Amino acid sequence: MEQYLALSQRIIDEGVWVGNERTGKRCLTVINADQVYDVKNNQFPIITTRKSFWKAAIAELLGYIRGYDNAADFRALGTKTWDANANENNAWLNNPARKGPDDMGRVYGVQGRHWRKHDGSELDQLAKIVANLSKGIDDRGEILTFYNPGEFELGCLRPCMHTHTFSLLGDTLYLTSYQRSCDVPLGLNFNQIQVFTLLALMAQITGNKPGLAYHKIVNAHMYEDQVALMRDVQLKREPFPSPQLEINPDIKSLKDLETWVTMDDFKVTGYQHHEAITYPFSV
Repeated sequence: MEQYLALSQRIIDEGVWVGNERTGKRCLTVINADQVYDVKNNQFPIITTRKSFWKAAIAELLGYIRGYDNAADFRALGTKTWDANANENNAWLNNPARKGPDDMGRVYGVQGRHWRKHDGSELDQLAKIVANLSKGIDDRGEILTFYNPGEFELGCLRPCMHTHTFSLLGDTLYLTSYQRSCDVPLGLNFNQIQVFTLLALMAQITGNKPGLAYHKIVNAHMYEDQVALMRDVQLKREPFPSPQLEINPDIKSLKDLETWVTMDDFKVTGYQHHEAITYPFSV
């Protein structure tokens, strides 16, 4: 929580205004922000200076793990985070690759589970990583990437959080996640929960202990219509202690995550928070 607030204050104090072509808005921007989450001691990095809808963040992560490409599937899990990008993004609505309502195209989890190879076959990046880590193997290339420049035009949005590298030291699993662009008031709240939970889940299903999760952000920003709310409201509030995340111990494999797991299998305990803040979302 302290890292989140420190980054928000840094953007307000040091940020430079940069125009954003996609949204037509200006962003107050800094370059290079690193955050570290202690998964080993279960210090769940959830925002406490406003209410966080953490279930939607984990539902989105679960949809990525399953390789979903349709906003309706994400809604069925419990999150509406892809509704706007799938159905209100004018460039995507006019893209001949779009299949119809709720279609997201070849973004995020589709690339992670169904990367197209040169011969037309598919590569399941995540399955390879799980198989290796379950055997105690780290080939220094346990990398899950959603970033495929050759297929950007086939999806509604380039991935923001684009690459996850897993590292195994003995029986302790570490994660380094890379993010090219981060809407700090809205997106980072989700992103840090997802980085933490991804490491916790991968350690659990591969039989390893979770260590630290390193979150590397390149372009960290606030949109011009978010700055006042962050500066004058959220940053004025005192944070509460970090809660803990409980994951159903019966989740033991990638197949479990693909088939029967729901949001009922996750619980956050000891979560105290201030009232919600409605930040504008830019499509």
